[in-house]
Amino acid sequence: MKKVILITGASSGMGKETAQKLIQEGHTVYTVARRIDQMEDLKKLGGHPIKMDVTRENEIQDVVDTIIKEQGRIDILWNNAGFGLYGSVEDVPLEEARRQMEVNVFGMAAMTQKVVPHMRKAKSGTIINTSSMGGKMYFPMGAWYHASKHAVEGLSDCLRLELKPFNINVVVLEPGFIATEFGSVLLDGFAKIRKDSAYRNMMEKIIEGTKKSAEGNGSSKPEVISNTIIKIVNSSKPKTRYRVGKFAKPMVWMRTYLGDNMFDRIVMSQM
Repeated sequence: MKKVILITGASSGMGKETAQKLIQEGHTVYTVARRIDQMEDLKKLGGHPIKMDVTRENEIQDVVDTIIKEQGRIDILWNNAGFGLYGSVEDVPLEEARRQMEVNVFGMAAMTQKVVPHMRKAKSGTIINTSSMGGKMYFPMGAWYHASKHAVEGLSDCLRLELKPFNINVVVLEPGFIATEFGSVLLDGFAKIRKDSAYRNMMEKIIEGTKKSAEGNGSSKPEVISNTIIKIVNSSKPKTRYRVGKFAKPMVWMRTYLGDNMFDRIVMSQM
């Protein structure tokens, strides 16, 4: 059965690649992002790109109203919009930290609030929330990013129980290292931190590791995500969580079973 799908953060990376494949499979795909010019190719394929900022509730409402008017339903909501903010807790301005939470957490919640009433009315639907392996673990210099993804995990678990009586699935996607713009955004964030930061040495180590990951075989291609999303879309009973991509499963396993002290030592050995 062909689905009506709404994807946030679809102007690049795994969101865009997945949208392309879903359109080619015959689904009706609405893609939203601030950079609408980067979704012109999706329009040519038969998609429905709309300019939208997940931090603006009026824009979210307009998009949802448009889809309901044109299609009568929304079968799948993939909350994929988000970014990574890196830097020490001491260095990162709280204004930027608030922006991180607004996009990664409250933007996702706002989208969900606008879509859920229509799914409840239909007594069906699937909501996919993009978390990260970082929602289950942590690295230094990533406090705000990890905090946002830990919040996504907790919000999604509560939402899943709330929506179960209405036959709405809530799925958490936990990617590992994926070859997207994420690495460049991370490096851009570090570039804004003052040169005399007390954490400069640690930052340099992380920068070096990020560059090596981007250049070598340190990350998975976005298609591992698109294949997973397609599996979820086509499943009547998707799993609660999908942990895919480079290092996702082993790193979360270590965090879960080795305990705090051992995991801390492993992480800091790379610094």
